[in-house]
Amino acid sequence: MRKPVILFRGGSEFKAEQQICQKYFSTVEQRTSCHNQLVVARYSALPFYKELENDLLNLGCQLVNTYREHSWIANFDYYDDLAEFTPESWDDYTFQYCKHEGPFIVKGRTNSRKFDWDTLMFAPTKKDAVRIAAKLAGDSLIGPQGVIYRRYVPLRTFELGLNGLPFTNEFRFFFLREQCLSYGYYWSSADNLSLGQISREAIELANKIAKVAAEHVTFFVLDLAETAEGNWILIEVNDGQMSGLSENDPNTLYANLWSRI
Repeated sequence: MRKPVILFRGGSEFKAEQQICQKYFSTVEQRTSCHNQLVVARYSALPFYKELENDLLNLGCQLVNTYREHSWIANFDYYDDLAEFTPESWDDYTFQYCKHEGPFIVKGRTNSRKFDWDTLMFAPTKKDAVRIAAKLAGDSLIGPQGVIYRRYVPLRTFELGLNGLPFTNEFRFFFLREQCLSYGYYWSSADNLSLGQISREAIELANKIAKVAAEHVTFFVLDLAETAEGNWILIEVNDGQMSGLSENDPNTLYANLWSRI
């Protein structure tokens, strides 16, 4: 078994997390420092994921998520496998056949402009969705990913942030295969972090979804939220290497990752 190492190349805002990570893992900042190891590329896998994977293979290393695994998430391929758990979605081709008139969430396959919620993410009508999609297509981050359109589902909301961004009852779960490593309230930028309330239903749903996701990817994040009607749904799947902590306790995350990797 290859000894794990964290390729940690975050900016200054991640220094506190890196220091906690170092309590459990050896960390390096250059890929050339990795040799015959299992590599978790924390904040360092992009933008050239395939190149990183190839370079590490030449050093006898393996990324915790292969490029194929990463692509299952980044290309929104997970939707086909997890459609029953998450809002109905369309790409540019299928949107022309969409009978839903709105509202919609418009975003990239991986990223969004959520902090421009009322102008570049939330679309009350199909016409608005097409207008926002045209703007996102020219965005240097979103455009290359391709735009997707998602049925807007009202969520249990505690407060509104910049540009009307709703801070909802949403939680981020880190998984290694089917094992939950940690979970925490999603909205770190909310004024009152104590409002987030997790339920047994949410945890059970996360574990159920993880069983499906684990067939396709090793280290991943599930973001789940409570609807206004009181049900829980999947909002997104993300690569665990590139996902921020939100309110996950880094000691819990890295201790459990170390014990299970």
